[in-house]
Amino acid sequence: MSNPITQRKDHHLDICLTEDVEPMQWTTGLGGYRLEYDALPELALADVDLSTTVLNRKITAPILVGAMTGGTERAQVMNQRLARAAARVGVGMTLGSQRAMIQDPSTSGSFSVRDVAPELPLLIGNVGAVQLNVGMGVEQIQAAVDRVSADAITFHLNPLQECIQPEGDTDFRGLQQRLRAAIEALSVPCLAKEVGAGISQRTAGKLANLPLAGVESAGVGGTSWAQVESYRAPNDSKQAQAGQQLAGFGIPTGESIRACRNAFGERLVIGSGGIRTGMDAAVALALGADAVALAKPLLEAASISEDAVVKRLESIVYELRVIAFCTGSASVHALQQVRVCAPPDVGQWLRNNPNDQ
Repeated sequence: MSNPITQRKDHHLDICLTEDVEPMQWTTGLGGYRLEYDALPELALADVDLSTTVLNRKITAPILVGAMTGGTERAQVMNQRLARAAARVGVGMTLGSQRAMIQDPSTSGSFSVRDVAPELPLLIGNVGAVQLNVGMGVEQIQAAVDRVSADAITFHLNPLQECIQPEGDTDFRGLQQRLRAAIEALSVPCLAKEVGAGISQRTAGKLANLPLAGVESAGVGGTSWAQVESYRAPNDSKQAQAGQQLAGFGIPTGESIRACRNAFGERLVIGSGGIRTGMDAAVALALGADAVALAKPLLEAASISEDAVVKRLESIVYELRVIAFCTGSASVHALQQVRVCAPPDVGQWLRNNPNDQ
């Protein structure tokens, strides 16, 4: 498993685990919101049921292991730990970009997590949308989906990352038309996502015109892939300097979630980009997400052990359960209806509680 792409994947892991790639000045925007607390919830904690259905697959909580890695022996260990942990907790998982396995089938084992976690309730594949412009065909994507037994596929959009990446692909011309053709030809539901710079109202509108099953926000506030790539670019190069300067360029997660929900109506919206806690997840749900995805905290745990990933996931799920209880929400749907206080207007709520009549 040694070629330029796989070498890049291991370098990405090293950078994400050792460098400051989520600067504190670039926030998700989620922390400014406040959920309405209910000191008389008329519930028992045991009554709270966080299970939900995503892409026709039932998961125990509205949480996904976010897209991270693949293509190397080290990534294989990480992905297997993540998949087994997700299966144990009963949540879903999105794979890292499968471009490596499409170009080098010998790396397929690093993505084939159902071989070690057959009970994983939901698995979403992943390819870069821009690869449709540089020769990747629908047949290759379908074969990659089939090889890993994915329930869906995400096309990731990453123009900022590609501009900073030393070997990036930066021709996005005609991509909407090629995306439409690919989505219509594939046998599984298709999603679109950014990789950490978010989806604006303008972009969400364009994506909503495609036959997508849903969208993932991946907003500013988590790992900055512009900054990750700046560490890979030659020192003092224009790419390295731009990556540092543009680390927070994009749409914060909170704003991105709302834009996606407004554009996508009843279709799936996954909130991601700096989701680190149960409260982050709860606010994302209240802003319109159907589920959330998180990556870096679980990557850090996976570098230790499968049990460490389980512990981190279970902690977040429990925190989310407590928040649901303390907002009088017995279900994910009820939690999505909780009133949200919008920053900085203390007392200004984004919706009226239907029970406040």
